[in-house]
Amino acid sequence: MMSNSTGNSSEDPNLGQRPPQQPYQPAAPVPAAAAPLTEAEDRQWASFAHLGGVIGFLPSLIIWLVFKDRGRFAEQEAKEALNFQITITIIYVIGWILTAILIGGLINLAAWVIAIIFSVQGFLKTKDGQAYRYPFALRLIK
Repeated sequence: MMSNSTGNSSEDPNLGQRPPQQPYQPAAPVPAAAAPLTEAEDRQWASFAHLGGVIGFLPSLIIWLVFKDRGRFAEQEAKEALNFQITITIIYVIGWILTAILIGGLINLAAWVIAIIFSVQGFLKTKDGQAYRYPFALRLIK
């Protein structure tokens, strides 16, 4: 004899159906705190911040942002290099503006040579663990 499901209370009406499920939500990743730099790594990144000035202000900016909480020396020197590179960038802009009166090219050439010389000097000092202070720079990043 077949049973009729409409009138039979002993049969589960949800039989064969899946229970409602919550949508999959991956656990939020917990960022791990970056390890502090060793003394050698601190000096290395500090010196790279200065040497990066040969190609512009981005290397010192990136090094400062990444390592400012991980190494005191790297933070200090990357800030110093960044301030100098911002100053040089301002000089480049002034030089480009003054190209209309033909002196801008000389200003940009002089700024480029000065940036290379001082960046290499900063690199050589900081790789030995000595702080380097540029002869001139706007102290915008404190």
